[in-house]
Amino acid sequence: MGTTYTRDEKTFLVQIGNRIRELRIEANLSQEKLAFESELDRTYIGSVERGERNISVINLRKIAKALKYKTADLLNN
Repeated sequence: MGTTYTRDEKTFLVQIGNRIRELRIEANLSQEKLAFESELDRTYIGSVERGERNISVINLRKIAKALKYKTADLLNN
């Protein structure tokens, strides 16, 4: 059973995913390479980028570290 999010919450997840995708592409990393560097699964990275996951703060930190950014930078557009 999946969690239901409000439109505002869904928009927020999509914005975070878009920011991660933007920084990943800027860093010239594939989803697979980012997944390896952050010790997460490639399919997880893809679902985060599409705004399908309510990413945990620990995983957000791992992704930020792999991208060489501060965690807060992923939340700020």
